[in-house]
Amino acid sequence: MPSSASSKKSKPMTKKLLTHFEKRLLEERKRVLKELGNYTEAFNATPQSADGDLSSYSFHMADQGTDAMEREKAFLFASQEGRFLWHIDEALRRLYRSPETFGKCHNCGEDIDFDRLDALPHARLCFACKQREEDAKKQQPQQA
Repeated sequence: MPSSASSKKSKPMTKKLLTHFEKRLLEERKRVLKELGNYTEAFNATPQSADGDLSSYSFHMADQGTDAMEREKAFLFASQEGRFLWHIDEALRRLYRSPETFGKCHNCGEDIDFDRLDALPHARLCFACKQREEDAKKQQPQQA
């Protein structure tokens, strides 16, 4: 007798749900692009204008160090947002190219829970498969 999980046929998402997730993805994309625009302004600012000082006199070395640290932090956040934008764009491609498979786990093929997709509309894995992936990462020895 087959188990209930394997005999369960999943239906494609309704048009209403697909529209909901498209809207969520486009909202996230807009937010990320706005955030990346803020980082662009920070990267293009001169050291004098960044701290509000418009004089051409050099400022204290500690200020230079703080500014360098702030630029590096902004770069790391921008890199993270850029990766997030890539994941959102990939989810939109999946949604537009093959809407019948959107919301299906890439590992097991089961439906991804609505709450998970609503929170992370770019999710590719169901909760169980994502948990196994995270556990496997924890098992790998840390590289120096």
